[in-house]
Amino acid sequence: MSRHVAIVTDSTAYLPARTMERHGITAVPLTVVLGDRALDEGTEISTRALAQALQKRRPVTTSRPGPAVFEETYRKVAASGATGIVSLHLSAELSGTYDAAVVAARQASVPVRVVDTGMIAMALGFCALSAAEAAVSGGTVDEAVSAAERRAAGTSAYFYVDTLDYLRRGGRIGAAQALLGSALAVKPLLQLADGRIEPLEKVRTASKAIARLEEIAAERAGEAEVDVAVHHLAAPDRASALADRLRIRVPGLADLHVSEVGAVIGAHTGPGLLGVVVSPR
Repeated sequence: MSRHVAIVTDSTAYLPARTMERHGITAVPLTVVLGDRALDEGTEISTRALAQALQKRRPVTTSRPGPAVFEETYRKVAASGATGIVSLHLSAELSGTYDAAVVAARQASVPVRVVDTGMIAMALGFCALSAAEAAVSGGTVDEAVSAAERRAAGTSAYFYVDTLDYLRRGGRIGAAQALLGSALAVKPLLQLADGRIEPLEKVRTASKAIARLEEIAAERAGEAEVDVAVHHLAAPDRASALADRLRIRVPGLADLHVSEVGAVIGAHTGPGLLGVVVSPR
């Protein structure tokens, strides 16, 4: 067994399976409850099935993993030779996943540092990758945590939704609640701020909102070397077109990821979501 610091995250990081395997990252799945069925994100429910359920207005909720799931994950990771574990998770403002991981960490056979990154989607994924790179280079648990925290501090996430209704239903709308009064008249742009979903701007049409999303992302990237992720739900053409434009507009672009979000985020944003994560290296 190789002795190493292991990186654990959760399924909302939306890292490609090959990327996780290459960097030795383990993801714990969150759960989507569709009707009376509890399904693990990433393996038991597709984004297409989720989008169809939402469009038919079927009840969809989400649930964090229980501490027992984390305990089993930490046990397996320790058995593989890990001398310490860094467990990085989506914002505690949006989910109880962090709290469940903290409970499980107390029972682990090796030291576990649980980190509330305040992030979600590839904003979380980039943190996990930075931690993994530090660990592969021989870094300690503290050094891997520091790498993740530095990445989180510089990362921004912006997104457009066709409607605020799904966020309202899921109770994840935060200060964006203020937009509801005029929700029919505007296309909202939102941002992740202090781990919460907050209003950014109100735009009158979808096309203008997406153009503004592109402009904000390009301004945030500036001339720095950055990684960018473009996310969507049931909007692949929109996402591909936006990614193509950002390739031209962001001079310091290093890696560009284009992916559909999983069922957990999708359940709270609804079809039509378009998001951009800008993460300086």
